[in-house]
Amino acid sequence: MKLQRRKLLVDPPASASSDIAFILIIFFLVCAAVQPESGIAQVLPKTEEKTDKRDQSQNIEVSITPTGVVLNDSPLKLPEFARRLTASLQQKTREADRIVTVKSAPSTPYPLWIEVSQIIEKAGGILTLELESERVINVE
Repeated sequence: MKLQRRKLLVDPPASASSDIAFILIIFFLVCAAVQPESGIAQVLPKTEEKTDKRDQSQNIEVSITPTGVVLNDSPLKLPEFARRLTASLQQKTREADRIVTVKSAPSTPYPLWIEVSQIIEKAGGILTLELESERVINVE
């Protein structure tokens, strides 16, 4: 007895063709040779120094060294420093003028730094630290 065979039409899933196309696109993108972009060489301008001396003179500068305190380029002992700082801050009415820039040497003792910062805060100054930063810009 002979059985009849039916022909079944089987279509591949529709998602398979999109997967194959995606894999081929990725393959050709990975294998393609990429040329480096070349552009015009530029020389970038350096940062300009601050030219407004009036703004720089408004800020009070304090340098803390292991041996003492320097207020606007004059070395002082702590009691004299507190008096002079209080006198110079009383003349300033705006909050922006009461900024005190503090620089300290790496070998400065921590208790001295804390004491100077407390004197500045008691005198009504706004403590700002001046940090040394190094920036390297490579331009090809």
